[in-house]
Amino acid sequence: MISFKGATSLQVRPEPLPLPQKQPQGQPGAGLTLVPPPRREPSARTARAQASAGNFPVSAIDSVRIRCPQDVRRAAEALHNLALGHGMRAAPAHNIADKRTPTDAEGNILARDVFGWTDRKAWWRNSRIALDSPITSACRFESEPFWVNAQGFRTRQPNHYLSAIDLANFAARAMTPAAIVVPVHLPFGQIGAVSFNPLDPDMSDLEDLFLAQGDAFGTYARTFIASYVNVMGSVQALPPGTRLSKREVECLRWAAVGKTDIEMSMIMERSRATVRFHIYNASVKLNAVNRSQTVFKAAQLGYISLNY
Repeated sequence: MISFKGATSLQVRPEPLPLPQKQPQGQPGAGLTLVPPPRREPSARTARAQASAGNFPVSAIDSVRIRCPQDVRRAAEALHNLALGHGMRAAPAHNIADKRTPTDAEGNILARDVFGWTDRKAWWRNSRIALDSPITSACRFESEPFWVNAQGFRTRQPNHYLSAIDLANFAARAMTPAAIVVPVHLPFGQIGAVSFNPLDPDMSDLEDLFLAQGDAFGTYARTFIASYVNVMGSVQALPPGTRLSKREVECLRWAAVGKTDIEMSMIMERSRATVRFHIYNASVKLNAVNRSQTVFKAAQLGYISLNY
C-alpha cells in the first residue's frame, strides 16, 4: 500500500505472481510457459523499490493528464521525470498500428524532444517496429502491465498467447534489453502502449521493480495515453448519439458468421429486402462504406462478437 500525507492511497501487489519458466529444449511445446513459482519473501531490492514509491502518489496523476493540446508537453515531461526517478526511460505510442508518434501542440516529436530518444536506438524512427518487436506483438494479446526480457514474459495472470511469441534476438528486435510494458486498449480497437526501459544497458532483470511499481506504471501510462488520444484525435470515429436497433444488430451478427441475405431472411423469417434495409441503416449509423466495414465497426463497439 502506498500512502502519503494528504494524498489518496494507491494499492500495489508486492507478492510474486505466476512467472514464466523455460521448458527443456527439444521437447514438444518447448518455450516459455506461465507457471506458478514457489512462494518467496520479497527481496531487499523489492523492499527498496516499494520504499521509493513516493515517486508515484495518486495525487500526482493529474500531472500526466492532458486536457487540451497545450497540456501535452507538460504531461509528457511529468511522465518522463517519473520514469527517470526509477532509472527508466519511457517510450509512449498512442497507436501501435500508426507509424506516427505522439507530438505536442506545435508538432514536436515527444520521443525525441522530451523522452530523449535521440541516439541510434531511437525506436520511433524504425517503421517496422510494430511488426518486428515482441513488445508490440504482446500488446495485442495482453491488456495488463507486464515485463519482458530475452528469457520471457512475466505477467500477473497467466496468458498462454505470450508463450507463443518469438523472443529470438530479443534485444535487437525490441531495441532494449528488458522493459516494463503497459498496453493501453482504447475505443474502436486502437491499441496504445508505454514501455519503460532501463537506462542501464546491462540491466535485464526488472522483476522487483515490476512487482513493486507495475500497477503504478500502469495507472500513469494509461492516463497519459488515453487523455492524449482523446485530446489529439482529430477525426470523430462516429456521429454522436449512434445506437443500433435490435434488428440491425441481429442482421450484423448473422452477416459476421458469413450468412447471405437469403439465408438471413430464412433464419429471421423476414424478407430479403428487410434484411438489406437493416444492414444499410446500420452502415449509415456507423459511417461505414460497405458491409464488411459495418460488421467490423459493430464488433469494435461491442454490438457483436467475432468469437464463435
